[in-house]
Amino acid sequence: MSSADALPSPAAPAPDRTKSPDPPQEPDESLVAKVQSGDTSAFDQLIERYKGRLYATIYHMTSNHEDAADLLQETLIRAFRAMPRFRRDARFSTWAHRIAINVTINHLRQNKRRATLSLDQMEIDPNELDSIRELLSEQSLRPGEDPEHRLANLQKILNESIQTLSENHRAVVVMHSVQGLTHAQIAEVLGVPEGTVKTRLFHAHRLLRKKLARHLKEL
Repeated sequence: MSSADALPSPAAPAPDRTKSPDPPQEPDESLVAKVQSGDTSAFDQLIERYKGRLYATIYHMTSNHEDAADLLQETLIRAFRAMPRFRRDARFSTWAHRIAINVTINHLRQNKRRATLSLDQMEIDPNELDSIRELLSEQSLRPGEDPEHRLANLQKILNESIQTLSENHRAVVVMHSVQGLTHAQIAEVLGVPEGTVKTRLFHAHRLLRKKLARHLKEL
């Protein structure tokens, strides 16, 4: 077939302009108002937004998936029952996290659990804890030691050490180092002054540092 007889290249398909963009997400404040007016489906929408973060917070404090699932359900039940008393000048996400933290702390105090975490159960970057950063440096390595193996051991020790903290200290460490919340956000969730959060973090990091230093001598 000559070049003159060649079939023309197919034209690129025209962009589909008929698809409408996703509608904007309804604000939490609007959904809260609907819940307080009796629309329970609006509560489901709120929970769908935040249940993942609530579960993560609870799990990292308990290190147990079954407990975390049960405590999440208790959190949601308490939140739903308390919705008529929810003040609309507050943020729903902060309020829900406060309920989750309180439910979890009560559970831990009742069970006095000190669980041990494995590396595949909890992911905390030790380098996020500035007060123990130098302990995780390569200067801690023995000659010929694999840095990844060393870090894995330190990670395991850190995770186990977090589970030995008091409930209040564990809560601030989880929210700060796992959830990435600021001091101000943690203070809002817990309903305590920001200075209290900083003090708890300072003491928690100091305890973790001591435990890591002791274990480093044993490794």
